[in-house]
Amino acid sequence: MAGGREIKTKIKSVQNTRKVTRALEMVSASKIRKAQDRMKVSRPYARVMKQVIGHLAQANSDYQHPYLVERQDVKRVGYIIVSSDRGLAGGLNNNLFRKLLGEFRKWQEQGVEIDVVTIGQKASVFFRRINVNMVGSVTHLGDQPKLEQLVGVIKVMLDGYSSGNVDRVFICYNDFVNTMTQRAAFDQLLPLPESDTKVAHHDWDYIYEPDAASVLEHVLTRYVESLVYQAVLENVASEHAARMVAMKSASDNATKLIGTLNLVYNKARQAAITQEISEIVSGAAAV
Repeated sequence: MAGGREIKTKIKSVQNTRKVTRALEMVSASKIRKAQDRMKVSRPYARVMKQVIGHLAQANSDYQHPYLVERQDVKRVGYIIVSSDRGLAGGLNNNLFRKLLGEFRKWQEQGVEIDVVTIGQKASVFFRRINVNMVGSVTHLGDQPKLEQLVGVIKVMLDGYSSGNVDRVFICYNDFVNTMTQRAAFDQLLPLPESDTKVAHHDWDYIYEPDAASVLEHVLTRYVESLVYQAVLENVASEHAARMVAMKSASDNATKLIGTLNLVYNKARQAAITQEISEIVSGAAAV
């Protein structure tokens, strides 16, 4: 059995760890509400943009934008992967990466190549170590990400799709369901899925100024940017929620461990006292 001094040192160490986990839990609890507010504020814009794109896709137009055209022969796919910059968030990032590796394996079995753009330090570090082509990354967005920080990596994928180098583009992120639940989400960005463009059929068209190509290029680009930005906000809220839950669990485990160590310390102290009494009694008997 370890000595009393060693046990006291372990107790002190666990107590210090518990102070850190409690502090992180409180910080995440204070940040999660603001993250949820930012996420909810951006949702109406994304919803209205989806309605506009649905009408444009169903319009009886002579011009059809490449973003709306389904390509049958898929040779290369692109993934925009959203993760956190920091750890200590439980299995939030690892669960997303594990599902992504399964998706990558399916594409590779079909002979399809993969391009990756990462958002967040964790995804950037992870996917540099595996057999995928990373064509762009952005990190350290902070708790209040700006769209301007994301435009570069989004443009990399849009240019790849427009040039024909990429046939499909997906975005992967952690969708915020509630404080206790965050799920890995995989959404297709390009070509626009039918579920995003399905509205009542009509035989009229818009009047475009200066021309349909310019207007659709601008609107569809803004639409893709809004989806990526919304995914980043969802991921930030998920990160704070997962970290709060993980740190609370760590604090509870530390409390249980401290109680166990205190019990071990008391037993060791009692054994030491009993041994000292026995030695004193034995010495007195010998005299």
